[in-house]
Amino acid sequence: MALSISAVVLLAIIVFLLVRKSGLKAGHAAICMLLGFYLASSSIAPTLHQLTTNVSSMISNIRF
Repeated sequence: MALSISAVVLLAIIVFLLVRKSGLKAGHAAICMLLGFYLASSSIAPTLHQLTTNVSSMISNIRF
């Protein structure tokens, strides 16, 4: 659960920076958020969740 909250915060920061610095319009960001909500309720949601979990575990296993 903590990972999903961290991912949400990280993505929110990225979207905020894109809106402020890169010229991403707020309307476009809102459409992307709506797409995320629709993807979460679709049949592809378990696959996306598994992909996100696998990528995050792969990143956490990287040793510096």
